[in-house]
Amino acid sequence: MTRFLYLAGLLQFCCSQTVLAQKPEPAPLYLSNYTFSSGQPEIGMVQTTTGEKIKTIKLLGAGAAYLRVKANRLELQPKKLDTATPWIDAVVQVRTTNANYTDTFRIVRDNFIRNKVIAHRGAFKNTGVAENSVASLQQAIRMGCAGSEFDVHLSSDGVPVISHDPRIGGYTIAETPVAVLTAIKLSHGEQLPTLETFLKGGLDQNKTKLILEIKASSAGKANSILLTQKVVALVEQLQAQAWIDYISFDYDVCKEVMRLAPYAKVAYLNGDKTPEALAAEKFYGLDYHYSVLQKNSSWIADAKKSGITVNVWTVNDKAMMQDLLQQGVDFITTNEPELMLQLVGNKPLAAASQR
Repeated sequence: MTRFLYLAGLLQFCCSQTVLAQKPEPAPLYLSNYTFSSGQPEIGMVQTTTGEKIKTIKLLGAGAAYLRVKANRLELQPKKLDTATPWIDAVVQVRTTNANYTDTFRIVRDNFIRNKVIAHRGAFKNTGVAENSVASLQQAIRMGCAGSEFDVHLSSDGVPVISHDPRIGGYTIAETPVAVLTAIKLSHGEQLPTLETFLKGGLDQNKTKLILEIKASSAGKANSILLTQKVVALVEQLQAQAWIDYISFDYDVCKEVMRLAPYAKVAYLNGDKTPEALAAEKFYGLDYHYSVLQKNSSWIADAKKSGITVNVWTVNDKAMMQDLLQQGVDFITTNEPELMLQLVGNKPLAAASQR
């Protein structure tokens, strides 16, 4: 049965390469920000991707009791919200000069940690769980990391799945259907997660950001763009905008995320663009290997001047971590989140047993 599914997926993959996916339009409505803080009433602007002028905005549903609109700006109602409430679901109805639009947005209380620690593929190395698993994500959350990074590929039948490499368990992901891929067992017994399963494992908290790397596809550029479109669509379907930061080595993938999701925080990984060039294209940040910043010693300072963030990967050496912290980088991606947490003064909680 597995062989049949694999062959069927390979046929589907081969056929799909002859057809270019239709370029989807972004959702018509978005917010400029998806988090709130009790001491700050302003949340963000309600905006259209179509460029249409907004005439009226109406709030519907239970969330309307906690929100108000001023000059197209979404704000908290003063003294209305319980301090324990982790998020508000806002149903926003917009009338423009040409159309009416309605969408629901999850606006999350900003308790996100800001300790600069990004767990590379989750917290796996010292916890007894597999990298890029729901378990490694939950270990990173438990430890108190600012973010947990993970990698996404596209199955032959168009489902985003979690894996660093283009091959896993003897299968090429782009040529294999999701039913075969999700039957693969990771080292601690968890099944290979789809992106949907993985995200749902991290959306019940508001402490740790999910750093989503869209991998360049072994099947070519069109497949990479298709993956990007499916990823953004799923993030919006799950109302996960507040949790997700995007990264990719593929510049075109980054630009496609920004086209589909103008609100998104997107950082570039490949190391071949100056901070000024990224700032000019409205990137959130650069996310470069430490060797790139060693060769270009002014780029950390240049990024700060340009108003973009700096993340450095993959740093596992204590002395290098300390040096980068002294230089004022915004984030450090590491396989040693426990060590990094100690350096920034947040002693990690003991890992939960997975055995």
